[in-house]
Amino acid sequence: MSVRRTRFYLDKRNKRFMGVCAGIADYFGWDAVWVRVAFTAATLMSAGWLPIVYLAIGWIADPKPSMLYNESDDVRQFWTKVRVAPQRTVRDVHASFRESDRRLRDIEAYVTSSNSRLASEIDKLR
Repeated sequence: MSVRRTRFYLDKRNKRFMGVCAGIADYFGWDAVWVRVAFTAATLMSAGWLPIVYLAIGWIADPKPSMLYNESDDVRQFWTKVRVAPQRTVRDVHASFRESDRRLRDIEAYVTSSNSRLASEIDKLR
């Protein structure tokens, strides 16, 4: 089974009841406490249909695969950004590669320039 990191999963390790609020918090990178508070407030203000939606999501959604619990914080933050704003994430990755490419060009220009001190140090290493 291939694991999709951009998919919604129930968070069974941080659950209180079925893991729906913890899954929503994990999906968007929010704190689960605030999602639970918002759900409780919305339930009290709604006409009673929100608990039915909650139960349906808890019944239909798949639990989070165990391999996704062992990810580092950097990887988890990256995939949260991909889920929430994929275009911005692609733009940010492209910008970081562009910056790395610019730095490599600067290093190459420095190394291949007619820098006599650098050339003499390289000759000493031979």
